[in-house]
Amino acid sequence: MQIGLIGLGKMGGNMRERIRRAGHTVVGYDRNPEVSDVSSLAELVEQLDAPRVVWVMVPAGAATQSVVDELGGLLDAGDTVVDGGNSRWTDDEKHAEELGTKDIGFVDAGVSGGVWGLQNGYALMVGGDKAHVERLQPIFEALKPEGPYGYVHAGKVGAGHFSKMVHNGIEYAMMQAYAEGWELLEKVDSVTDVREVFRSWQDGTVIRSWLLDLAVNALDEDEHLERLRGFAQDSGEGRWTVEAAVDNSVPLPAITASLFARFASRQDDSPQMKMIAALRNQFGGHAVESKG
Repeated sequence: MQIGLIGLGKMGGNMRERIRRAGHTVVGYDRNPEVSDVSSLAELVEQLDAPRVVWVMVPAGAATQSVVDELGGLLDAGDTVVDGGNSRWTDDEKHAEELGTKDIGFVDAGVSGGVWGLQNGYALMVGGDKAHVERLQPIFEALKPEGPYGYVHAGKVGAGHFSKMVHNGIEYAMMQAYAEGWELLEKVDSVTDVREVFRSWQDGTVIRSWLLDLAVNALDEDEHLERLRGFAQDSGEGRWTVEAAVDNSVPLPAITASLFARFASRQDDSPQMKMIAALRNQFGGHAVESKG
């Protein structure tokens, strides 16, 4: 199968490679000519056979809107656009309506896997009409982890990104719990090897998880996280999750508190946020701030 892929950063570049390894043809475009296969979106579209599929992996908001607008003028009826970034689900509804007036299909795909996706596969939460989603099944199969899990057609347009948003909200709360426990262990005199306590939890405990494994990785690299500043950004999905909870009258005390803890990190050098920053760097390659 042929596919165009726009945005070849940390995730998009690895996704291009994983799709190619599965035997599909990928034409990639990025503003960085060193990683791009073509020099423009127009050239990307020209190199694809109709009906075309173009997957967008650029930052949410204005950047995605700009690409969707340009593709709307380049693609033909019967083509399909996939937004695999972290767009707000309400934007998906807008994009589907805009492209639908030209009979161009639209699918939203929440993608989780970070910098580890090339090796482990990407969890995919997809929204859109059944016919559009089924057409993309070979690409979804190439990207997802091996085995029966890791992919879901979550519902209509917007459902994929809404599901990914909730996933990220849960991620916020889980990271916050590990960070709070780590700070408390570091604080008391009786515990002399916090890193090995975390390592001991990796087998046989009810809190074992991939995030815990990544926390141990981070502690192996910097045992007391002394090289990090206690500062962690919020990427947007945490805020949107809390906003959606308010709109739907659903109580989310843990996720909400974890979001506010990120805000607190911007005021002080928070020990908990050192762990949050370390975990975000481990699973997603997100930037960290060094002390000094």
